[in-house]
Amino acid sequence: MLRKFFRSVEVSAHCDLPCGVYDPAQARIEAESIKQIIGKVAGNDDPDFRVRAILIKEQRAELVKHHLWVLWTDYFKPPHFEKYPQLHTLFNEATKLAGASGTKDSFDAAKAEELLARIDEIARIFAETKQA
Repeated sequence: MLRKFFRSVEVSAHCDLPCGVYDPAQARIEAESIKQIIGKVAGNDDPDFRVRAILIKEQRAELVKHHLWVLWTDYFKPPHFEKYPQLHTLFNEATKLAGASGTKDSFDAAKAEELLARIDEIARIFAETKQA
């Protein structure tokens, strides 16, 4: 009975919500925090400070992964992956650099720099897709 009041309409959208919701800057902010924490820990031997720094760094690493995964799975669509075949590899490498094999498991500033470089490359591609 309700079907006669409602009609079905097929819709298509580039992303789940209107564009402007997604932005790799969110991942970059958290990755910058990781880099700063690594720098602060290097100059501090206080065990309480180090424990707090580890906890915060691991939280930030999880946020980086979350923001990257949202971009990877919700924003970028098959046409993007066709045009930019390196995207899957970039996201995979970036999330691993934010994870246990990267900045989450170490205080290696070089890994933080690698993470930021991957995010910057993703951001460059993201910006190009926004121009289209």
